[in-house]
Amino acid sequence: MSRKNTRLLDGSMEDVREWHREYLEAVSNPLRRGILRALGDGEATMEVLQSRTGLDGKALEWHLSILEHALCVEKENRGGEVLYKITREGKIVDRLE
Repeated sequence: MSRKNTRLLDGSMEDVREWHREYLEAVSNPLRRGILRALGDGEATMEVLQSRTGLDGKALEWHLSILEHALCVEKENRGGEVLYKITREGKIVDRLE
């Protein structure tokens, strides 16, 4: 897990269980797995992800927020541009299907 996402390190067992539930829910959705695969080649903007996934902006934003909350993607604002990248936890998509 990246250093930016350390909410589990000091959490209770109940917190860990909740994260696992959120994580499994996030990666079980085929559209979200498609987003993770689209990030497999490296970081990308919303526009690039829209092109790679075929999702409209609102749907993509919603799915990205779920993936971010489940620690599968990270968002970084770099020079006024928002970039998304897959985390180690998100790379589970390589093992699915």
